[in-house]
Amino acid sequence: MAPMLSTVAATIQVSIAPVFLLAGLAGILNVLVGRMARVVDRARTIEKLHPVSTGKEHDRHVWELRLIDRRLSVINTSIALCVASAIAICLVVALMFVAELVHLNIGGAVAVAFIASMLLLTAGLSAFLFEIRLSMRAVHVREELLELDEKARRLGWLRRD
Repeated sequence: MAPMLSTVAATIQVSIAPVFLLAGLAGILNVLVGRMARVVDRARTIEKLHPVSTGKEHDRHVWELRLIDRRLSVINTSIALCVASAIAICLVVALMFVAELVHLNIGGAVAVAFIASMLLLTAGLSAFLFEIRLSMRAVHVREELLELDEKARRLGWLRRD
């Protein structure tokens, strides 16, 4: 027996929220991939400078390349977790339709898939937050370039949070 149009329409209405969540995840993934591209570009720039640098400058390049390598790993993890979350959301939508069309009582499976998607998204965003914190290490201006006097140091102008 074919499903009634009203049943399909009702299922589509219920699945709208997860679909909007997918759209939001697409935006997050766009930001993550954009960040990764900028980090890769920075790595390529430093890699060109690395062979011709010496002394403290060379040490700084090595340090930054190590930080970039760590950042790339964290961004990649964040992307993988967010994609896994999107896949779980797709599974939620598919299970909702299967349950309605075949008259299966799989509400528990749908709930587990949705909870899994939220946990994966939370982990992905946590990794993203960690990557942002890592990036701030490279952005700080070196103390010797700031030329701060003792009063500025006492006022806390040289905070490294």
